[in-house]
Amino acid sequence: MIYNSFKDKKLSALAFGAMRLPVDEGGKIDEKHTFDMVDLAMKSGVNYYDTAYPYHGGMSEVVMGKALARYPRESFYLATKFPGHQISSSYDPKGVFEEQLAKCGVEYFDFYLLHNVYENSIGVYMDEKLGILDYFVEQKRLGRIKHLGFSTHGGLDTIKKFLDYCGDEMEFCQIQLNYLDWTLQDAKAKYDLLCSRNIPVFVMEPVRGGRLAKLDEQTEAAMRKARPDDSIASWAMRWLMGKSGVTTVLSGMSNLEQTLDNIKTFSSRQPLTESEQAIIDSAVAKMHSAVPCTSCRYCVDGCESKINIPMMISIYNEIKFSPSVNASMRIEAMPEENRPAACISCGKCVKVCPQNIDIPAVLKDLVQATSKMPKWADISREREEAAKKLKASTRK
Repeated sequence: MIYNSFKDKKLSALAFGAMRLPVDEGGKIDEKHTFDMVDLAMKSGVNYYDTAYPYHGGMSEVVMGKALARYPRESFYLATKFPGHQISSSYDPKGVFEEQLAKCGVEYFDFYLLHNVYENSIGVYMDEKLGILDYFVEQKRLGRIKHLGFSTHGGLDTIKKFLDYCGDEMEFCQIQLNYLDWTLQDAKAKYDLLCSRNIPVFVMEPVRGGRLAKLDEQTEAAMRKARPDDSIASWAMRWLMGKSGVTTVLSGMSNLEQTLDNIKTFSSRQPLTESEQAIIDSAVAKMHSAVPCTSCRYCVDGCESKINIPMMISIYNEIKFSPSVNASMRIEAMPEENRPAACISCGKCVKVCPQNIDIPAVLKDLVQATSKMPKWADISREREEAAKKLKASTRK
């Protein structure tokens, strides 16, 4: 296992993510399989384990707590998150934190994150009346949190705003980073921002929920010819090894096979060669072929609805490639008058587009695509109800 430095600690470059644990036919976490995966990870030198309050309906923290309780507390680093990103009628940082400690069976968390600071949740985290940030800063002072940070699916401006507000308190940041989102979600700009502020980058979705583990036939053939003994997913992991600002890479592993493959990949530091990077670049070019927007922003100035058209096209391309609530969530965070549905099809944007994109048609298609996807507000309510039911059942 290779390791990277974080302050006075050595973190395994591979981190065990607990969002996609194996489940049985009834949808419950398969504890035996999970324990086997944790045992393999621990034996192989993985020392960073990441969970969160809403994962698996609130049970991820419980199961990971049980799995890790079989090992000395100083032999692993445990991370979890406060769910301020979930739309809720109220927020109780103390109640949630105490519950998390109990569920995980620990007296402190090595790493604690404000979960998904994005356009709709940044106000919650920055609301001094709610006192969320102040509470967790105090828990860090008390030693119940060793390191405080945040995760984000927000845009660059949102991340800048949050760092300007409380960057001195944030010791690390977890972002979605992979060779596709480097350009598709402008992750490069987010990565560069964090590096410029000397904030260590923790990576989530390195294989984009498994999407980068299966590519087109031509690309896979080229990868297998270059490295016949390596998986397709390993290329995404090795791409990240070339990014000096990355401290650890979270993989949401679902079975022993994935765990074994990741451990093999991170057994030595082997960043992509120039020829291997060329294969990746070719694959990315194919995946970017939906709508060829260059973000010149000529279309924005004349838009009567003040729609951020390049952003909408970026979200459109993302959804077309791999539908995700994280993409539609960004639209939900906008005022209704600036959403794609506000387009009046005046055609001014089309006349100035150097790529001759039929922008009104793209926005109309985006509206239809997102209308079929679950709303983040509904997901938040479902998770809140699940958490309440879990809490009630544990009291009986």
